[in-house]
Amino acid sequence: MALGKYSKVDGRKSSSNYCSTVTLVAFVALCSVGVWMMASSFIVPFQNVDTSNGNKNHISIIEDENKVINDKSNENSATSEDTTTTRNSDVKQFEDNPADLQDEATKKKEDEESKADDIDLEGGETRSDSEGRKPGEEEINYQEGKGTTNGDNSDIKKKFEENDNKEEKTGSFSNEILPSGAKGREEDKFDWKVCNVSAGCDFIPCLDNLEAIKGLPTTKHYEHRERHCPHDPPTCLVPLPQGYQHPIHWPASREKIWYHNVPHTTLAEVKGHQNWVKVSGEYLTFPGGGTQFKHGALHYIDFIQEIVGDIGWGNHSRVVLDVGCGVASFGGFLFDKDVLTMSLAPKDEHEAQVQFALERGIPALSAVMGTHRLPFPARVFDVVHCARCRVPWHIQDGKLLLEVNRLLRPGGFFIWSATPIYKKKPEDSEIWEAMKNLTRSMCWEVKSISKDKVNRIGVAVYQKPVSNECYDTRLQNHPPFCKESDDPNAAWKVGLQACMHKIPTAASVRGSEWPEEWPSRMEKPPFWLLSSEVGVYGKPAPQDFTVDYQHWKRVVTKSYITGLGINWSSVRNVMDMRAVYGGFAAALQDIGSVWVMNVVLVDSPDTLPIIYERGLFGMYHDWCESFSSYPRTYDLLHADHLFSKIKTKCNMTALFAEIDRLLRPEGIIIIRDDIEIMNEVEVEKALRSMHWEVQLTFSKDAQGLLCMKKTMWRPKDLQTLAYAIA
Repeated sequence: MALGKYSKVDGRKSSSNYCSTVTLVAFVALCSVGVWMMASSFIVPFQNVDTSNGNKNHISIIEDENKVINDKSNENSATSEDTTTTRNSDVKQFEDNPADLQDEATKKKEDEESKADDIDLEGGETRSDSEGRKPGEEEINYQEGKGTTNGDNSDIKKKFEENDNKEEKTGSFSNEILPSGAKGREEDKFDWKVCNVSAGCDFIPCLDNLEAIKGLPTTKHYEHRERHCPHDPPTCLVPLPQGYQHPIHWPASREKIWYHNVPHTTLAEVKGHQNWVKVSGEYLTFPGGGTQFKHGALHYIDFIQEIVGDIGWGNHSRVVLDVGCGVASFGGFLFDKDVLTMSLAPKDEHEAQVQFALERGIPALSAVMGTHRLPFPARVFDVVHCARCRVPWHIQDGKLLLEVNRLLRPGGFFIWSATPIYKKKPEDSEIWEAMKNLTRSMCWEVKSISKDKVNRIGVAVYQKPVSNECYDTRLQNHPPFCKESDDPNAAWKVGLQACMHKIPTAASVRGSEWPEEWPSRMEKPPFWLLSSEVGVYGKPAPQDFTVDYQHWKRVVTKSYITGLGINWSSVRNVMDMRAVYGGFAAALQDIGSVWVMNVVLVDSPDTLPIIYERGLFGMYHDWCESFSSYPRTYDLLHADHLFSKIKTKCNMTALFAEIDRLLRPEGIIIIRDDIEIMNEVEVEKALRSMHWEVQLTFSKDAQGLLCMKKTMWRPKDLQTLAYAIA
């Protein structure tokens, strides 16, 4: 019942006592009526919802559909877009402190003509999306049984039934992602501070642990460029560069980026004559050149195809590793050939080269060919490339080149363009002789040694053998074979060895055949996935692969593309923080402008070779440690049941800080997990405490989906990390 409006009554003075008495009685009566009306108005309280914080599509689902006010007469009782009237006994989610719930739940009137989409959490979620609302003003409540569904999805249900407590799988809905018991401000628990470190806004915790680096007994094998993670991962937030702007969109970003986003000029000064990078007003520009291809990467790429036709850019050769990538122009222009390149370079005196690459929208990783294996499985790259990458391949009995041999699939190519190939200085000649002897002993076939007359450089292309025939006829067992107990796929914190693994020969073993050509290899289960093997989700491995792909195709198409309020034209760099078969990355291929870094957890089933086999890429990682990437390098992070896997072993506050470090301002994170787990680790509360904005929350059958956007907010207080201060 609404409070009535009272007309203003002007009393007129009278000399009559009678008039005064009547006036007094009338006044008392009116006051009594007013008190009665005010008291009765409290029977149905108002619930005011503040939508000023920019929350879009914030969805709350209540446990019992009967509790939702869906009577048509009630639907028409809403008085404004920002205010919803509800019965206190009907909607339990409004019983909490209104101050805590202003951004947590709203109930808008239903429109019978509303458009229905699918938010696919377990194959049958429902979304009723009101028509006619203005962009940015959506506040939706999803209800069980409303709109349309995807029908029977029993084929993928097992994937989302990881919760052992089957009694919770009753089809009921949870009210909200943020636990109702979490009263008060989010900042009360998450007291964020800005990291005070020597690296400033470019801080990479595991590469900027200066205390650990100073304590190294030697650095002659690039130990100081390898990962040295602090014992306690940082829980502070990395500052933003002054003048930071939202990155330029791909493909324009390949040619230029905002100077203030990566305000470093050393490479422009040192390598400007080689067309790496130049300063041009408020931009840093990239002419497309490099040390070995000053006249453009495309000519260089085409030249390689001319001298070795079998390389087949984009069909036969799909996944490439570029070692010592510089600013990654080689990988950036291979996109034009439908080739996916993992660009690799250390954080060294070539200031911010990997950061430049990622800001441009080119896949890159901060790593070095040092004393440990790279975080990739064996026999996965179609091509490994090194253009004057300064890697001493021949030293230590060829350990570094033997690591390339581990990474190359049988029949894969090693492309080396460096001064020893075409210059005759004593040092160059010595290296060239050592490389010839080493590659010969490794049974690599020389496919071509040619001179690029335009760039005036030499290029040598080698091919790894496809059988053990050459190995069996070597006069000397050097390099030796690795022990049979050595797992070539073991790569996380495993030291380099000066040995080789034999070529797989059994028809059912990965590496015995080349994958199908791209793009058909993306959708088909690899030939070596056997029906006799059980997949991650309990089905025969090939079926598991197919069901996973179908699931993510449906989720991406029906939910992510249109249902989360994401501007996909601004999304380029994507990370799947817990990839399994790479189905999410494969489903995004139709978008066209994105690439996905697939991360496979080090203590999970080793599915990373499958990801490479289908023409995608990724790496092993442990999220209890920092990722080897610069801050602000990803537009979108995807975390599917990540928190369920690591909540008992990792510092979750540090993980939230790491998520913030990796994601660009205005970047998006999509989280899917068990509601119980999300509440337990307070996912939404943590991100809200960093002033992130809710795009969408959704829950069904104890499973939840949360989509949030990072803002430009930074704390005011500092936290000094002594180990990262020079």
